[in-house]
Amino acid sequence: MSEAYFPVGPGLGMEENFLSLDDILMSQEKLPGRAESALPRLAVMLGRGAGSAESVPEGSKLEIPLWLAKGLHDSKRRIISVELPKIYKEAWRTVFSADANVVDLHKMGPYYYGFGSQLLNFENPENPEIAQTDSVCSLQTFIARFRRIMDSSQNAYNEDTSALVARLDELERALFQVGQKGLNDFQCWEKGQASQITASSLVQNYGKRKLAEVDG
Repeated sequence: MSEAYFPVGPGLGMEENFLSLDDILMSQEKLPGRAESALPRLAVMLGRGAGSAESVPEGSKLEIPLWLAKGLHDSKRRIISVELPKIYKEAWRTVFSADANVVDLHKMGPYYYGFGSQLLNFENPENPEIAQTDSVCSLQTFIARFRRIMDSSQNAYNEDTSALVARLDELERALFQVGQKGLNDFQCWEKGQASQITASSLVQNYGKRKLAEVDG
């Protein structure tokens, strides 16, 4: 009998968890960049040629998957340079600061928070601002949206929630689902359909992580 599959959560900060499907999908998101030197045999991979032996000329503008950009980026050798996607630039950070709840994060990028923290791997003069507004650890955008997400999840019992989650990124959708599960479990307990209330998966995973840190 096969064992049940338990999803692996994404990594935190600048490092991905390569056992996480979410992180694998996030690593396919593309970054704008430039070839600072010729890139031999990478034209096909970057969608710029038909033959496997074709090279990308120096100075070419590129759209580079995150996983490849991290592999090629080297501050000493200057193989490629990476630019900020427009949704992380100052103009959009101003929008988030004004009212983060109006922004459709899923349309901008389904892994907005995780992808934003990955940008700190690359040299950019705006990195300090990104760390303050977009990293998962000190996230102003996330803080501004969190209360509304949890309020929505707690006030949508047995309702169609597709419209509520349509504008959320994948991390926010996961939190919404946790809130929904907690609400459903409580309703079952209140109706006598459950013998006890158990801790949420978030609390259980946090406890396991703290124990692992102590044992380490």
